[in-house]
Amino acid sequence: MPELSKRTANFTDSVIRRMTRISNQYGAVNLSQGFPDFDPPKEILNRLAEVTREDFHQYSITWGAQNFREALAEKQSRLMGRQIDPNGEIVVTCGSTEAMMAAMMSVTNLGDKVIVFSPFYENYGADTILSGAEPIYVPLVPPEFNFDANVLEDAFRQHPKALILCNPSNPCGKVFTREELLLIADLAKKYDTFVITDEVYEHIIYAPYQHTYMASLPGMWERTISCSSLSKTYSITGWRLGYVIAPPKIIETVKKVHDFLTVGAAAPLQEAAVVGLKFGDDYYRGLQQEYTEKRDLFLKGLDDIGIQHTVPQGAYYIMLDVSEYGYASDLDLCEKLAQYVGVGAVPGSSFFREPENRYIRLHFAKRNDTLQKALDRLADIRTKLPRP
Repeated sequence: MPELSKRTANFTDSVIRRMTRISNQYGAVNLSQGFPDFDPPKEILNRLAEVTREDFHQYSITWGAQNFREALAEKQSRLMGRQIDPNGEIVVTCGSTEAMMAAMMSVTNLGDKVIVFSPFYENYGADTILSGAEPIYVPLVPPEFNFDANVLEDAFRQHPKALILCNPSNPCGKVFTREELLLIADLAKKYDTFVITDEVYEHIIYAPYQHTYMASLPGMWERTISCSSLSKTYSITGWRLGYVIAPPKIIETVKKVHDFLTVGAAAPLQEAAVVGLKFGDDYYRGLQQEYTEKRDLFLKGLDDIGIQHTVPQGAYYIMLDVSEYGYASDLDLCEKLAQYVGVGAVPGSSFFREPENRYIRLHFAKRNDTLQKALDRLADIRTKLPRP
């Protein structure tokens, strides 16, 4: 038989999705894969019910339904501080996963380098390799997850084609300050580098932190490819509706890559989601308030148990320090945690390029009673988790 692709030789399956399967196997409270157990807004669901009886069952326009792009452009123009053209500056994708892949394939050539902050969402390294590029990892140093400006510039001195910026960050919940973003922007301009942003948690921010769009900074619109999705904002992770926003020259290439990757996002779901894109500011304030309550509930519960953890500034992930339990493998610990304690988590090593084994990631995008159930089980972690 002929040899298979070498570029995938070091890939494993997604550790995040694997931990969901392990959680299901043991009946654990699944705080590993970041999806909610509560319903999307009823207005979106009501519109979806109507759409099933209307004529939206065939292909939409490849780069997104016209009314979806117009509603998205209106929303993001207000947030990003510039008028976005729905016809020339947006591509609707099958989730932000495809958005990131389309962006990577649009700007990189074989042998190019791409800066990735570590810890990172597991797809970024894979996206880079699948695009034929080489990742350069720059540490975000725990527990504050700040970066060294000199180390970052050393990475830029290798003349990367792009930098990937997840803001707010998965898995560590870091919200990059405006000053940090300006520093990154200055380096991107100095070394003529694209910035590909993943901003799926743009509306899940905790006071006093604020989200700044990289594309809104001086001189950065021209070199920023903004990727995001509706998954987290409207609790519709299974709908797979993402998008790319960028200048027309970049978008023309993204359109072509997207067309040959997936043809187009689901037409009925685009139609139903338009309702959500037209929500007023009250919805986003309510979303922030809801997640702040969940974060505070979960942090207090962990504090009461005496488990060391990070404090997320945005997104809905918490990194727990599990070094006290003495496991050489955090993957082994997570499997035992699901089996014996009944809580599903993701080993932190799957997010770090560095040899890091202290952390596991949990998320709190769950009903409050689900979070309390997880906390009740974690209260017994020191007696139920087997010693290695």
